[in-house]
This record gives sequence, structure tokens and C-alpha cells, in this order.
Amino acid sequence: MESNAVFLEQVNQYYTVWQEYNSVYEEWAKAHGLSVNSLLVLSALHDGMEECTQKKISQKWRIPKQTINVVLKDMERRELVEMFPMQEDRRNKLIRFTESGKEYADTIISKLRKVELFVVEGMKIERMKERNEDTALFVKLFSKAGGRNE
Repeated sequence: MESNAVFLEQVNQYYTVWQEYNSVYEEWAKAHGLSVNSLLVLSALHDGMEECTQKKISQKWRIPKQTINVVLKDMERRELVEMFPMQEDRRNKLIRFTESGKEYADTIISKLRKVELFVVEGMKIERMKERNEDTALFVKLFSKAGGRNE
């Protein structure tokens, strides 16, 4: 049986890799003139979320709605997006790219996808699937053990 020290070493290694994972995306975004939150919002809009709203983006990426609002206000100021009140709930706004916003997003997201595709091809798809399954299992077990809303 493994000792707690071995388990904790692996957990700490997981956290180190997790931080490095986040860091490479932050660095990539910064190199392209974006914050990582702006990149995630751009990605959500680009990937065609159905009737995209701040709430849906917030739920998808687990980013506070206030942060999403700041990013969208900046994108609106730069004329990359337009926001329209939704008919069924006027408090929520539907978010859409402007023509220049769509072109900008296509350029940025295609560069990102090219890098991500290179990574997945290098890892091989089976390894990527295993990684996703393992991470999902970690989240499930962590939550089951009381890691949420404690």
C-alpha cells in the first residue's frame, strides 16, 4: 500500500501541472494581446454557443459573470460584439459578433486551434481521451469527498 506521502506528492504534482497548463494558455493569450478570460469569451462566441449570453459563457468557463461583463464591455467598445436585449427576458442580452469581430475571432481562434491540434496530434488522441477521463474522475471523486460547497 502506498504511503500518504506518495499520494500527496502526486497531488502536488497534479497541481503543479494544472498551474503550468493554465499558464501556457495565459501566455498564449498575452502574446496575442488578450487576457485568458478574453480568449475564453472569444472562444465561446466563436464556437457558436446557442443564443449566447453572459450567463451561458460564465457557466461554460466557470468565470464570474462580472468578469465576463468587463470583457464584453471592452469588446463592445472595440466594436467586436453587439449586445441585444433578449425578448423573453430583457435583463439578459444576446451577444453577437460584429463583422469585424467575427473576422478577428476567426483569426485568433484558428491560430489557437492550430496549436491545440498540434498538441493533440503529438499526444495521440487516445492519450488525450484518457487525460480527459482521468481529470473528470478526479473532479467527480473530489466533489464526492466534499470538495464542493464545504
